[in-house]
Amino acid sequence: MSFTALFAQLACSDATASHDWFETLFARPCDMRPMSGLAEWHIGDGAGFQLFHNPPAAGHGTMTVFVDDLRAERARLSEARLAVGEIEPGDAVDLLQLRDPDGNLVVLVEKRRDTDG
Repeated sequence: MSFTALFAQLACSDATASHDWFETLFARPCDMRPMSGLAEWHIGDGAGFQLFHNPPAAGHGTMTVFVDDLRAERARLSEARLAVGEIEPGDAVDLLQLRDPDGNLVVLVEKRRDTDG
């Protein structure tokens, strides 16, 4: 199998509220609305995120996003009034967990600078 693109998707119950939340998370509007109930944010040429209006499936997903500066993102999201927790240290990454309006888990991750490899 040869991949050409990969999109993560989370379901939401309130498209407007979730769309606004993810615009804040990504610090920009969506790139495309290819069909009713679907918004996409593109990340490079072959990856992205889809927010899909599907109330029965809402709140049961997880998405992990790697970032360059986790502390700066935490400060920005806190200032934007998203509920952010504390940064959690891991063996190879530091992470920050958030919940979208439906309770989907969004994890921001930064590679640890003090690890070998």
